[in-house]
Amino acid sequence: MDTVTIISSVLTLIAGVGVFLIACTMMSTNLESLGSGKLKKLFAKTSKSKLVGVGVGAAATAAIQSSSATTVMVIGFVNAGIMSLTQAATVIFGANIGTTITGQLVAFGMFGGNSVSTSVIFATLAGVGAFILAFSKNDRLQKIGGITAGFGMLFVGLSMMSGAMEHFSELDSVKNFLAAFKNPFLLVLIGAVLTAVVQSSSVMTSMSITMVVTGLINLNQGIYITMGSNIGTCVTALMAGLTSTRNAKRTALIHLIFNVSGVVVFMLIGLFMRLGGIDYGFIFGKMFPGAPQIQMSMFHTIFNVITVIIVLPLTSLLVKAVTKIIPDKKDGADGEVMRLEFAEEHMLKTPPIAVQQVKREIMNMAEISITNFKIACRIICTLDYEQEKEFRTNEKKLNFINAELTKYMAKLLKAELSEHDRLYLSTAFRSVIDLERVGDYAENIVEYADILRQDGERFSEEAVKEIENLEAIIRSLYGNVMLAYENCDKAALKKANAFEEKVDEVTRRMGDNHLRRLGSGECTPEVGAQYLSFSTGAERIADHYINIAKTILSYS
Repeated sequence: MDTVTIISSVLTLIAGVGVFLIACTMMSTNLESLGSGKLKKLFAKTSKSKLVGVGVGAAATAAIQSSSATTVMVIGFVNAGIMSLTQAATVIFGANIGTTITGQLVAFGMFGGNSVSTSVIFATLAGVGAFILAFSKNDRLQKIGGITAGFGMLFVGLSMMSGAMEHFSELDSVKNFLAAFKNPFLLVLIGAVLTAVVQSSSVMTSMSITMVVTGLINLNQGIYITMGSNIGTCVTALMAGLTSTRNAKRTALIHLIFNVSGVVVFMLIGLFMRLGGIDYGFIFGKMFPGAPQIQMSMFHTIFNVITVIIVLPLTSLLVKAVTKIIPDKKDGADGEVMRLEFAEEHMLKTPPIAVQQVKREIMNMAEISITNFKIACRIICTLDYEQEKEFRTNEKKLNFINAELTKYMAKLLKAELSEHDRLYLSTAFRSVIDLERVGDYAENIVEYADILRQDGERFSEEAVKEIENLEAIIRSLYGNVMLAYENCDKAALKKANAFEEKVDEVTRRMGDNHLRRLGSGECTPEVGAQYLSFSTGAERIADHYINIAKTILSYS
């Protein structure tokens, strides 16, 4: 083979890998976008049983053609509080089975004359998809066109890689060089590193299949490289977990432990087989004779299915183990830099999950606001400032979330959103402002307490009881507001409205009682001014909370 042919083959191989990667991305992105509205409902079914979780993970990954995308989504769901750690583990197990579909498609495409006939038929879909993309203005058809073009390009890239590797297989020097890599540990390492680099186990598995079919490497080498790709694919999830909550970090660690466990088990089995003079290549060669592409793809499927069978009964132990490895943070254990608890930048690429994380962030902000209101009420009633430090920390958190979540939502608005999600986001901006105002009113209440303390005054016992009664009503209002907001529960909204009316009634009565005490000399005008300011602020807090509950009418 001359130099020009070698250079041409190298460039064709690189181009083929590039086309294959783009095809995987096109398919994954469009499939994910097309089915985004159904993903949450699908993942919600994982609570039924571990087997259902595995099935959902396999189905979701087969649908969007990317186990990494599924795992990153699962991390997002865990981070948003939609999914428990145990549910996430079973979905990840299933995702490893679902990702083998790509290998099966590639193997099927290699039938018919050394990857010509079937591949060419499938490759024509790239043209069909391109025509749909070029001439259709319909959003749904555009996504279907992207999926079709991506599927076709998958086989265009495969054909390019296969053609280049056929040329390399004619070179004894290349074959001899690759034949030297016989150590299973080294082959697993190569598979892991290359997969981490290209960020796709599907690409690495497909390349391994192609190399085996063209004779560049033997079946046993291809099998160990495929094992390594299962470890390398964890890099994407680990990167997603690094900037997430502890539960999300645990989810990424479960993914790594699961994949490494499977490789360790099969490496040990391979070691015992070598003692008997056989290897995986020999066994799968006998099981599926004359079809190396099927031998490779079936190993990949069997490997993942057996790993799931081994690890699934140990799910609870695995969850306990990662919880010990990454324990819950103790209060005040470390002075972490303030950040959003749930909303993550990388999830902006998956808008349906990002929207759920925004909702979770707003609920977290609401919880901080009601905590500060309760602390403020305690301070003004008792003039005990023991919790002032906690109050000030919460105040900073509210201001931080207000600023950062607003920026996050502004970025999210630029993404491709469903009509429901767009309507929700338009209300979310107002909800964040409402909660920030609740924080401001709570701060005002503490300032009223400061004035009382400076003047050496305090509220009468009767006034304190009235404040405590109003606080209890607002807490009941808050509980129903959150129930309505989280579940789009209109019955809870109705109850919240009733509590809001009660707040108005109680604050009017508090005003009347204040005038009575003022007239009888039980209360001074200075103390009365702080009392009236408190009741007015508390009424405004109730108004802001009810505003949040009413937002569900805009999108539910």
